[in-house]
Amino acid sequence: MGEMWGVPSFHCVVRTNRYTLKYLDANDLFTVSFFDIGYKPALSFCGSNSGRDCDKAKETGLQPMEVGGSVTFAQARRVLVCRKMYTSMLQKDGFVKPEIYEKWYGEDPLHREFVGEVLGYYERAF
Repeated sequence: MGEMWGVPSFHCVVRTNRYTLKYLDANDLFTVSFFDIGYKPALSFCGSNSGRDCDKAKETGLQPMEVGGSVTFAQARRVLVCRKMYTSMLQKDGFVKPEIYEKWYGEDPLHREFVGEVLGYYERAF
């Protein structure tokens, strides 16, 4: 997070073989959701299972909801709504430390970076 091009921004990366990528490509907005530690098992499930193969919300009990023109989960403690401003592929020859590429990629696909302008911040009230 920070400021880029004069606006608050959030940078994220997604591997090109992830199901999530199709949603990032298809929409101008994306959300970044932050959860309390008690949701770690649900988030671990989401991170290790593909939405191609299962209904993550059904499996975890997380409840999708609309916020700021995009989608998050009702259980999220904090949410950023972002508008895509830039996207680019990481490049093998861009690694200053080649051992990072060797350790984390090898035969796996590289990440694509997204830079989003932060349009809104939402916090769940208790």
